[in-house]
Amino acid sequence: MDQPLRSGYQAQLAGFRLAFSRTGCIVSTVLIAFGVGLDYAFYPQHMGPLGIARALGTLASLLILWALWMPAALERVRLLTLLWLAVPQVMISWMIFWTQGPASPYVFGLSLALYAAGIIMPIGFFQSISLGVFTCLAYALACYLHPGAGLAEFIGNSLFLVFSATISAGCTFYNERARIQLFELQHEVSEKNNLLQDTNQNLAQIKGHMIQQEKMAALGTLSAGLLHEVNNPVNYSMMALNMALIDPAVETSADLKESLTDAKEGMQRVQNIVSDLKTFAYQKPGEDSNRVFLLEKAVNSAERLTGYELKGIAIDVELPLDTHVRGDEPALIGVLINLFSNAALAMRNAQREDPRITVKGHSEAGRLHVAVRDNGTGIKPENLTRVFEPFFTTRDVGQGLGLGLSVSYAIIQRHGGELRVTSEEGAWTEFSFDLALASPQA
Repeated sequence: MDQPLRSGYQAQLAGFRLAFSRTGCIVSTVLIAFGVGLDYAFYPQHMGPLGIARALGTLASLLILWALWMPAALERVRLLTLLWLAVPQVMISWMIFWTQGPASPYVFGLSLALYAAGIIMPIGFFQSISLGVFTCLAYALACYLHPGAGLAEFIGNSLFLVFSATISAGCTFYNERARIQLFELQHEVSEKNNLLQDTNQNLAQIKGHMIQQEKMAALGTLSAGLLHEVNNPVNYSMMALNMALIDPAVETSADLKESLTDAKEGMQRVQNIVSDLKTFAYQKPGEDSNRVFLLEKAVNSAERLTGYELKGIAIDVELPLDTHVRGDEPALIGVLINLFSNAALAMRNAQREDPRITVKGHSEAGRLHVAVRDNGTGIKPENLTRVFEPFFTTRDVGQGLGLGLSVSYAIIQRHGGELRVTSEEGAWTEFSFDLALASPQA
């Protein structure tokens, strides 16, 4: 395990150890206190001294338990765990000294504590060895100080304790390895999940772009079929209106002249819409994506194509004299259409008395910087970082797929720029982007 991974393992295990240590300390305290029943069964004549020993052991365990609930316990959990594990060993060793020495059955209590520490508690390998050595030394000292201790019983019990300590250390070693392997597996699964999330997000973006491309292609196909059918009658009508307007009879009737003039303006609007649709019909998005065009013309086209949505909304355009840029004109018109549509919806929801969209631009360092601002509802702060995510939308179900801004972001990014958003909730929203000027000196 490399160092960063080991550090993460130790940090995660610290909380795990602390929880286990608290629980183990509580269990140990209860067993120490209720072990008085064993004292009554084996040594009723020593109830007084043994009771005092258990009271002191219980008090020491409670003090350590209190320390385990302190804020600094996480940093000292190893030491505190060893301390409360040592408390019953010291108490039992003193009881062995006070009662029968090597002949005391309490030696099995020392072994039981070693097994519990090695099998149940998440202590380290060296902690387990330290506890085993300490237990054996405490038992040897108790037997040594007890008068008339039997050597054979001492050797047998000592070997039993050594075996218990060895088994405990072995269990601790393999438990530690299993925990490390489990942590590595969790870490690997976490990395795989993160990679899968990134892949899914990329696939969602690709799917969104493909849907948008299909929409644009469908619009182009539909427009191409309609253009011929619409354009010819429009031209005939324009010719007829022009002929009618130069007829001498028209000059004698003001109402007739006004009606013919209105009809001509209406047909000119139809011609402009047909001209805008030609952009989509005869040039596919991405085709000749580095040609020069006027951004001002693209803004006007987007404004006309969203004319129905923009009814009653004032549009102020403040662009520099030269707006010749390089890029994919149909795709950028699509970006502007999306921004205008979103702005119109926001202002309808805000119910402004003076709904207004402002399009501003300025040239800087060979690029044209454009900002589209509306005085609509604004965007909530928690949604600002998500507006460019595929399929994220705040509209009602059925009102949109949430792809417009994500696709627009990708289009601007493809042109070497970045689509940015700033907003004040309840007041305004501004989207800005930049494009390469056709002439860097402009």
